Amino acid sequence: MLSAAEITRYNTEGYLPGRPLLTAEETAYYRDGCERGCGPMKKDGNRRQSTTRVKPYLLFPWAAALVRHSRILDCVEALIGPDLMVFHTTVWLKEPYSETFVPWHQDATYFGLAPFEHVTAWVALTDSTPENGCVQIIPQSHTTGQRPHFDQPDPKAMLSRGQTLADSIDESRAVGLELRAGEVSFHHTLAFHRSGVNRTGERRIGIGVSYIPTRVQHVGATRLSATLVRGTDTYGHFDHEPAPMADEDDAALRAHADSVGRFWKASESIPAMAMAH
Repeated sequence: MLSAAEITRYNTEGYLPGRPLLTAEETAYYRDGCERGCGPMKKDGNRRQSTTRVKPYLLFPWAAALVRHSRILDCVEALIGPDLMVFHTTVWLKEPYSETFVPWHQDATYFGLAPFEHVTAWVALTDSTPENGCVQIIPQSHTTGQRPHFDQPDPKAMLSRGQTLADSIDESRAVGLELRAGEVSFHHTLAFHRSGVNRTGERRIGIGVSYIPTRVQHVGATRLSATLVRGTDTYGHFDHEPAPMADEDDAALRAHADSVGRFWKASESIPAMAMAH
């Protein structure tokens, strides 16, 4: 698990830089599964990207194994306690020379969770560098609470409506979370962060896994689902999700459609997420 100094740093700065938690073999396995199941060849109606990139741990055994990886969970447990659920997961894939980007935002804006104890584990399945659009974060920004966002529609923005922090950002304070493939960084749900364009000839792939302690609950009217990955759930705030037995089998497709459908329905009651899909 993390040292006392690392936990203090997370609580003070709102993030922890990358650390090697996956072996080279594990990284190659997860990347191969991600590219096959969530890559650009997957089409989903008129959406800009396939919904397999949202909560893939309900569709693919490789993703279910990743969100349950013991070394990742050890770090998360040190930050938010032993009883852990995965609330959400998103694949962030940027093609070579892609102009897509993620504007400044706070993760908490889109989830409707309380209290603000969610931590994002950002898993690098390729190197993540300034040249290919690594995550940038503003240290200590998580101490400002939930901040207002506004829509800034842009077809290149990877957030659905270009949702952007309304606050003025002192970008000179930004820290780039450079990661090697197999490393994982962690950031607080209220931390200001973004990522830039990919100016290289290689694909950049990262997966953001949103972990919450079981005491956290969704504040909206829609009952949501989540996956218990460590400890016990004595609160019952979420319906428990099943793990997939095979890639996109019938049971997995049903579970995924149900969970994502509830998430989109709930998002309509969150001002920053209305009509996001």
